[in-house]
Amino acid sequence: MMKREVYIVSAVRTPIGSFSGSLGGLSATKLGAAAIKEAVNRAGIKPGEVQEVFMGNVLSANLGQAPARQAALFAGLSNKTNCTTVNKVCASGTKAIMFGTQSILLGDNDIVVAGGMESMSNVPYYLDKARDGYRLGHQTVTDGVIKDGLWDVYNDYHMGSAAEKCAVDYDISREDQDKHAMESYARSKKAYENGWFTDEIVSVEVQDRKETKTIGEDEEYKKVDFNKVPTLKPVFKKDGTVTAANASTLNDGASAVVLMSKEKADELGIKPLARIISYADNEQEPENFTTAPT
Repeated sequence: MMKREVYIVSAVRTPIGSFSGSLGGLSATKLGAAAIKEAVNRAGIKPGEVQEVFMGNVLSANLGQAPARQAALFAGLSNKTNCTTVNKVCASGTKAIMFGTQSILLGDNDIVVAGGMESMSNVPYYLDKARDGYRLGHQTVTDGVIKDGLWDVYNDYHMGSAAEKCAVDYDISREDQDKHAMESYARSKKAYENGWFTDEIVSVEVQDRKETKTIGEDEEYKKVDFNKVPTLKPVFKKDGTVTAANASTLNDGASAVVLMSKEKADELGIKPLARIISYADNEQEPENFTTAPT
């Protein structure tokens, strides 16, 4: 039997909001729903034709049951659509696409939605001892963003410390990191000025106390002060190189693609954006996650 082929027939993302920024009023599942709904719309298919949804989501605390299913139903998909939430930390969205691809290759599905969604702004703090009661003395609260998203449980340190290790292992200087970060921001600015991001973004509406705002542009690149970047102190190590400017930012946003078998795309007359020809995972020591791509 001839091997099946898998196409990406649509791809869309929300704007990326800064931590406690413009998208803070939307949960991860609502952001995911916006991406899914638009991806399905752009694919030119009916919501009920989607057979399965895989959505990456790491920081699920306080979202409620089954985040992927929430996003699918909020997007208007059928109650009969199978949904699975994927937690593989940084690689969750990519792994979701891999699962979707595999399901089509195996012949289980012909149309799958896959992607990822996070709202780091809405992750709660935890009261670790609240269930059994607190006793005399001061107590602490646990930051869910750090606990479940940014902490290496094996080495008991922040993932930023692993980034510092990577910089040492591969002789990546502070200057090189700052240059790369500033170039990334500059490229984002240029992309917006030239309209290169326009087709991939779906605007979202956020309700605040006074009005409904439509957000259609990434937030982070507009906040950078290039003059300050070289002056910032290291965050994770006294003599380190990783700073608030050159490290990964904390953000809110979602993305989704519609995957389709070649047979179904041909049947529906849909022109693909791309064909998935391969994928791979790699694992090594947790502290070396920076060089373990998916």
